Amino acid sequence: MGILDKLNNTVTQGVGGAFGQGLLGNLSEQTPETLTKEFGMYLMEGESIHMGFKLIRDVVIFTDRRIIDIDKQGATGKKTRIDTIYLSSIINVSCETAGFGLDDSEINVHYITSPYFKATVGVSISERTFEFPKKYNMQPLYTYLAGIAYSNFQTINK
Repeated sequence: MGILDKLNNTVTQGVGGAFGQGLLGNLSEQTPETLTKEFGMYLMEGESIHMGFKLIRDVVIFTDRRIIDIDKQGATGKKTRIDTIYLSSIINVSCETAGFGLDDSEINVHYITSPYFKATVGVSISERTFEFPKKYNMQPLYTYLAGIAYSNFQTINK
């Protein structure tokens, strides 16, 4: 079983179910099939969804090529902003597990936003935080993203 299979088999259960987690600002896991039906039109040719999470109307999708962050805005949710973090641009990942009480868990992804990855031409870096329910096992996702960051680090610094 590969890391993406382990990620797909991770069960997200927390206080109050998916809706309760949404109210707390935490992402709840969705099946790749459900996400493909609803958001498949945003995939590139040959791209496939491995896992994804929903926060009431907002969605984070992990594919074989990128992380897609879908932000439905306004009262009706018709206005939508879609951001992409290409897996090849991820350079660092940090993880914070939940503590006592209503704390949540989070993963921070640092990625290069400039078109060139070498420091000699100037590099712009951004960070995105994803919050998960307290009981979500973030270790497989963290390990997967950290492996990508390490591989990218090795490639950039050749």
